[in-house]
Amino acid sequence: MKVLVTGTEGYIGCRLAPYLAALGHDVTGLDAGFYRDGWLYSDVGRQAATIGTVAKDLRRVEAADFEGYDAVVHLAELSNDPLGENNPAVTHEINHIGSVRIAQLAKTAGVHRFVYASSCSVYGVGTGEFLDESSPVNPQTAYARCKVLVERDVAQLAGPDFCVTFLRNATAYGPSPRMRFDIVLNDLCARAWTTRLIAMTSDGTPWRPVVHVEDICGAFACALAAPADAINGEVFNVGATAENYRVRELADIVAAAFPGCEVTAGPPGADNRSYRVSFDRIAARLPGFACRWNARAGAAELRTLFERVELDQ
Repeated sequence: MKVLVTGTEGYIGCRLAPYLAALGHDVTGLDAGFYRDGWLYSDVGRQAATIGTVAKDLRRVEAADFEGYDAVVHLAELSNDPLGENNPAVTHEINHIGSVRIAQLAKTAGVHRFVYASSCSVYGVGTGEFLDESSPVNPQTAYARCKVLVERDVAQLAGPDFCVTFLRNATAYGPSPRMRFDIVLNDLCARAWTTRLIAMTSDGTPWRPVVHVEDICGAFACALAAPADAINGEVFNVGATAENYRVRELADIVAAAFPGCEVTAGPPGADNRSYRVSFDRIAARLPGFACRWNARAGAAELRTLFERVELDQ
């Protein structure tokens, strides 16, 4: 396919674009360039640099930017809860209005497939029971609320000539040339390496499902390859059911990968987001998808990376 990937200079996009290109897709990126100067390491980074990228704010795109493409994979948004809460109106403009407009323009331009990067953060605060794609959503932040609104609005565009798929990614982890240290496993590993302190911001009781960035890339690749009638209008949680952890369990995993560190907890209730997620649907209904990573292997991989790049504070 000829594929346009938005957000190719971000944490996931930097890895996804060369991943798709290696599978034979003709990939072009679109990115505003906010993270262009951030570069942690260069092996995957060199591959990402070979992807042609259109430098444009997603709020400024036009239908002509999508002409000739078979598929659009949409990642580009303000990408975390604190940033989204800094100015909720701007977050809404970019993450909700901007994302829906991209889908509308893609459909107008004759694109046949649209794959959207949603998030398991839409579940917000759960009861401790496993939540699946039919469970009520309970978003706690502007970031998560926008994900819910995009799913609602873009789903209405689905039709025989416009296949729409929503991938609700679990909390990502793993190396990327444009690294994120604000997500839980990456954060705990970076703290362990640089300070010898594994400091949880909560008391460690909240649940989080986690998924390796490479497995996220695999999910997008499978969504591009799947028969349209199998995935059109569908929502898939992206991850593995066995990879739901309490934050304190993730801290213990990191402690095993980074021996000699002290583990500390924050106050109870410091983070009210807590959700356990079922990934049975994606395992059963997205052809070819399976997670190949777990948190223990991911923590060990991050330690190897930090040693190699001599990560410091």
